[in-house]
Amino acid sequence: MYKIVKKKVLNDQVVLMEIDAPFIAKKAEAGQFIIYRIDEKGERVPLTIADYDREKGTITIIFQTIGGSTKALAALNEGDSILDVAGPLGVATKYEENCKRVAVIGGGVGCAIAYPQAKKLHGMGVHVDLIAGFRNKDIMILEDEMKAVSTDLHICTDDGSYGFHGFVTDKLKELIDSGVKYDEVIAIGPVPMMKFVCKTTEPYGIKTTVSLNPIMVDGTGMCGGCRVTVDGQIKYACVDGPDFDGHKVDFDELMRRNGTYKEHESKHICRLTGGVR
Repeated sequence: MYKIVKKKVLNDQVVLMEIDAPFIAKKAEAGQFIIYRIDEKGERVPLTIADYDREKGTITIIFQTIGGSTKALAALNEGDSILDVAGPLGVATKYEENCKRVAVIGGGVGCAIAYPQAKKLHGMGVHVDLIAGFRNKDIMILEDEMKAVSTDLHICTDDGSYGFHGFVTDKLKELIDSGVKYDEVIAIGPVPMMKFVCKTTEPYGIKTTVSLNPIMVDGTGMCGGCRVTVDGQIKYACVDGPDFDGHKVDFDELMRRNGTYKEHESKHICRLTGGVR
């Protein structure tokens, strides 16, 4: 059993939890994830490790309450326990040697994954431009935390209600065109956002790493559900990733695969909740 030692509601749909998991905290690195199961009848759900504290023996997860499993997790409180937490899974992010300046881009809840990337780089002495995008100010998360682990924080909102009025790609292009030289760009968020970040950086020849989120079941490479095409080859996000060279990812195929079950989901009666989705 894994005890919840801290719970914080970040907005109406996003929750932060710190979980007592000393063996995972001991090995966790930026870019890796866990798979949790809330109880014996629960489904396996992958979540990126948003932070870890080796001394306390805890890991932090940040998740959006969408389906039955995440809603059930969000209903738990400090002192409650989760049955299974497996990890750390996936390959830790590899950073360029001697890199001086990196743009880390997060979209929406993807900022929970961008945060540990920025924290790691910032701790290495790298100049980090953290570009965080949200639909509006009301759903913004982790502003103070992101500010603490970046050299320059750029908040973007689609509606202009806070920070820069526009998409993260608009801000990224503005910075590049102003003369900023990036050794690498790291993008994490909705697949269309990552696709267009890569289209933005490609003409400039800037290395761009993306963290992919295909449908995943077991997290060990056995089910094949998380396969993606990278540079014309089949890769599995759970064991080969989740980080990949964004200029080599077939994003259109990934979007089609992620949408495979949308029609079924709209009619499916969830065994956990008894309702649709």
